[in-house]
Amino acid sequence: MAGGLNAKSMATHWYFDFISPFAYLAWPRVRALAARHAIELRPIMFAGLLGHHGHKGPAEIPSKRTFTYRHVLWQAKRRGVPLAFPPTHPFNPLLALRLCLAAGTTPEAITEIFDWIWAQGRAVDSPEAIAPLAAALGVTDPAALSSPAVKETLRANYDAALAAGVFGVPSLVVDGEIFWGEDAMDFAEAFLADRTLLSTKEMQDAATWPVGASRT
Repeated sequence: MAGGLNAKSMATHWYFDFISPFAYLAWPRVRALAARHAIELRPIMFAGLLGHHGHKGPAEIPSKRTFTYRHVLWQAKRRGVPLAFPPTHPFNPLLALRLCLAAGTTPEAITEIFDWIWAQGRAVDSPEAIAPLAAALGVTDPAALSSPAVKETLRANYDAALAAGVFGVPSLVVDGEIFWGEDAMDFAEAFLADRTLLSTKEMQDAATWPVGASRT
């Protein structure tokens, strides 16, 4: 993907998991951005990040779960985006992540998988459930989803996310700066357009404010 929003080249990566409805909502905008700026698309296992950082997922806190689902439904309706929840949530996204990699992590494959889960409300958490989607993406050999190359790439993506300090999905990482969440896209694009955005004293101070209390 050629082109850019800035005269200087920036390394940009988008970390996402199909389990996240916010990643689904963010994807059309990320795809449009990727058409004019080089972005490496990196599927990762969100549960791994939660375990590493000792976080609970939004769906693991009952009141947050209800709010999150309502917020997603409201956002989708406001934007005119189709949204149908899959049969269960959270679900195990491993097969969907592996399918994405086996299909080449192309924008077309990512769109198809997101739409299968979040526009059509279909399951991906068993070989039987994901088989029609895999066939539509040209991945007809079930063994492709467990190939060493696919497993190694998924692990490498996860390791890269940890090395970059990623703590949630979706996250757009631009030259080492993390823009987390679907609602950070304006912030990310502003940084892409003006590389000095985070260089002001106020922005620099945000990284060094003292901690007054902490949990043990």
